[in-house]
Amino acid sequence: MVSRTAEHHVVLPVAEARWLSQTFVHWPYEPRIVQALLPSGLTVDTFGGAAWVGFTPFVMSGLRPGGLPPPRWSFPETNLRTYARRPDGLDGLWFLSLEVGTPVMLAGRAIGAPYQLGALTLHIEDGVVRYAGVRRGGFPSYCLTVRPGAPLAAGDLDIWLTSRWRAFTHTGRVLWQTAVDHEPWRLCRADPVDLRQTLTTAAGLPAPSGPPVLHYSPGVHDVRFAPPRPATRAHRPGR
Repeated sequence: MVSRTAEHHVVLPVAEARWLSQTFVHWPYEPRIVQALLPSGLTVDTFGGAAWVGFTPFVMSGLRPGGLPPPRWSFPETNLRTYARRPDGLDGLWFLSLEVGTPVMLAGRAIGAPYQLGALTLHIEDGVVRYAGVRRGGFPSYCLTVRPGAPLAAGDLDIWLTSRWRAFTHTGRVLWQTAVDHEPWRLCRADPVDLRQTLTTAAGLPAPSGPPVLHYSPGVHDVRFAPPRPATRAHRPGR
């Protein structure tokens, strides 16, 4: 079951950070459409009969190797993600793309994390949060402006969309899982002021239809990443 609190405490993290000023934008999709983008060994997770794709810009703040003093890195990051399960029911994130403003994160490609360099910005002014980004080469891109609202008493869907405690990636035929541990998200309502993006079509999805589900969080301050470990062997999508 998806839970609001971390499944395991990461005692010896490989990295530590803060995730700040994060907006969650989610759209429902037909499960078969999203399943086509997953490797074998993972099944698309659903809520209310729909698969969900999330567009989540934020600031990665104070990133450092686990247990070590500075250097610390801070930079915008934007994820396009969906949700999946292993055959044993273990759930986690599957990243369709990971946009970052610094090459330090490209080391994650070693375990198949789809990091892409780009020019990303985040500004907070007059009660609104503005995110923008474009991948190196000029495509895809996004602009998002939201107005955070009142704190939200999280329901089942809110928790399902925001509280996941591992990410899956793959290289070749090896499926990896990376666990994460942090305090529960403090969620707020959010109203969209402007939303334009081509990340979904660049990932091989149809353009979203209908209004998105939005959440905003000021962030979590004690994020601990466990060392990646092989989960099982997997094939690439469509094989």
